[in-house]
Amino acid sequence: MDYINAKIEECLANSSMIRRMFEMGIELKKKYGAENVFDFSLGNPDLPPPPQVKEALTAIAAGADKPFALGYMPNAGFPELRRQVAEQVSREQHETIDGSHVVLCCGAAGALNVFFRAVLTPGDEVLCPSPYFVEYGFYAGNYGGTLKSVPTKKDFELDAEGFRKAVNAHTRAVILNSPNNPTGRIYTATELKAVAEVIAEAEKRFGRPIYVISDEPYRFLNFENVEIPAFFGLFPHTAVMGSCSKNLSLAGERIGYIAVANFDGSDLVMNALIFCNRILGFVNAPVVGQQILSRCMGAQVDLNVYRERRDAMAGVLDQAGIEYFMPQGAFYFFPKSPTADERIFIDALSAERVLAVPGRGFGMPGYFRMAFCVDKTLIERSAPGFKRAAEKVR
Repeated sequence: MDYINAKIEECLANSSMIRRMFEMGIELKKKYGAENVFDFSLGNPDLPPPPQVKEALTAIAAGADKPFALGYMPNAGFPELRRQVAEQVSREQHETIDGSHVVLCCGAAGALNVFFRAVLTPGDEVLCPSPYFVEYGFYAGNYGGTLKSVPTKKDFELDAEGFRKAVNAHTRAVILNSPNNPTGRIYTATELKAVAEVIAEAEKRFGRPIYVISDEPYRFLNFENVEIPAFFGLFPHTAVMGSCSKNLSLAGERIGYIAVANFDGSDLVMNALIFCNRILGFVNAPVVGQQILSRCMGAQVDLNVYRERRDAMAGVLDQAGIEYFMPQGAFYFFPKSPTADERIFIDALSAERVLAVPGRGFGMPGYFRMAFCVDKTLIERSAPGFKRAAEKVR
């Protein structure tokens, strides 16, 4: 009997490897104790929020502005916060937008779903470089779209010619995630300009907008202080998506946004986004989260803590003789597996109670992902088990 949608049943059979490893970690911690399990599977920020968040919560609860109350607001979010986000995005993108070009969403994931609901027609394709965040394919598929990946070059550099071969009359959007999950790569202006030329040519050839989505939840995690190029002005039809899950360590609060550039038709796109924010059932980003963000714009956790953890994990990989690209941002490594089938190495790591995620879950077999948003001492203590696992499979 057909109890559920056939596509969902297929997805369940191939459910997220990230979550599988995370759940394995829960069981191992119960059995051996949390201090004896080295769980690098999930990008779950462990740092406490910056002090401004506690101050904001205290002020909200005390009714500093008005008696404490929750309630609905306009579908796009509180007007004052929309204005604040617009000012921040304008500074980052070197192009002025106002609050009417911002909609607050339930995290960056909610933002992507809202955007795809507004612009995708069944049969449309969404391009992204591989490796990529595993949920992109599900988000596009929710609205009849298909994710189509374009392999990257050495050190995960964007391949403009690969995009040229992949783009076609069905291409509706391109997702570029920088700093990147899972690689930690920050794309350069040169790389992005080459892709922009491909997109501009395709828009002329096929006579339809191709939206370029800059997925930026890790923007503040820039360890080398390199340039993070602006997308507005580079790509004609751009939307920036962000959240405060990482910079404010508020991953569970689900507060994010979409900011749309100025272009012909952008007002219509904004109306569609606000409408979809309602009809998808998200309705509004959490009211307390919006109030926190409004009071904490510009605040962030200590970047140096993540930088030190990155360096510690690089040391663990060096000791094990693992080849890797040093992440410039985000909080992930995406090293090359010492075995052609990385799942063999993942099993060897698991036997040492070290948890990582197979690269095939990110569209690139032969690699694996490790999140270093865990305590530095835990990273350092994983080194012997990591080395033993590497030696075992070689």
